Amino acid sequence: MVDSLNRHYEPVDSGVTPRFAGHSTFMRLPVIDDPRAVDIALVGVPWDGGTTNRPGPRHAPRQVREMSSLIRRAHGVTKVQPYELCRIADLGDAPVNPIDLNRSMQGIQSFFETIVAAGATPLAVGGDHLCSLPILRAIAARAPVGLVHFDAHSDTVDTYFGDLKYTHGTPFRRAIEEGLVDPKRVVQLGIRGSTYSPDERDWPLAQGIRMITIEEFEDLGVDATIAETRRVVGDGPTYVTFDVDSMDPAFAPGTGTPEFAGFTSREVNRLLRGLRGLNLVGGDVVEVSPPFDPAGGTALVGANVMFELLCLLAEAVSTRKRARR
Repeated sequence: MVDSLNRHYEPVDSGVTPRFAGHSTFMRLPVIDDPRAVDIALVGVPWDGGTTNRPGPRHAPRQVREMSSLIRRAHGVTKVQPYELCRIADLGDAPVNPIDLNRSMQGIQSFFETIVAAGATPLAVGGDHLCSLPILRAIAARAPVGLVHFDAHSDTVDTYFGDLKYTHGTPFRRAIEEGLVDPKRVVQLGIRGSTYSPDERDWPLAQGIRMITIEEFEDLGVDATIAETRRVVGDGPTYVTFDVDSMDPAFAPGTGTPEFAGFTSREVNRLLRGLRGLNLVGGDVVEVSPPFDPAGGTALVGANVMFELLCLLAEAVSTRKRARR
């Protein structure tokens, strides 16, 4: 048992088994059931029960798994080899109920609680952005975390359709209210687009959230935005959530709420790589909606962002493991 728990898993070698063959898993890694056997758990959350308009992200984990077959073992720029640093595998999908929001939220939370209790760090692919809330409930049960939030929308609206408090537009208001994230250690990147009212962004700003709109990003530039992000989250435990609608629809059209004039792929790469060295404790990629991009380009974006986050998490987990020795 000890040997199996210490094993480092490797992706299937595409020089032996071509990418179009074999089982479809995240990064072509094995699927395992025991979170004790990994340092980083790759998890799908095939659920979009919080979507208010265009559904479809429930199908993302399957298509992102397919597109992740194109990802190789080592990072081309940073040279990070995540599978050498950490034990990483596909833990399958969190249990969901497509017609019962509360049961899905409870099931997702319980699944990630098991992962966290085993000492593993989760990296998820949703699903709509409400998926982040039950994951944060599992990760931040003991103390609030900081948050790097890539998105076109703040997702801090109070209610929808009268008194509905749980939608993909409300997760971070709930997370702040529940003490899961420290609003003074939250930075939101890429916020833009029309709003329901002129004062829609007043609440998150009043809580202390650092909101960097796409217009401010254009003025600051990538390097200054990275520096500001690092200043806000500091050295404390930090979660990264990446909504693909933070990107311009030209690069990620397959999403439920696209917004004009977003990040480019190159800007996203630079921003993510600028997070190296932060104390990262988990992450997710959300709002990939395959029905709106049948060619799979947006899922390819999701797979690449997932790999960027995986490399960041592998370094962070490896650093914490060394510190405990």
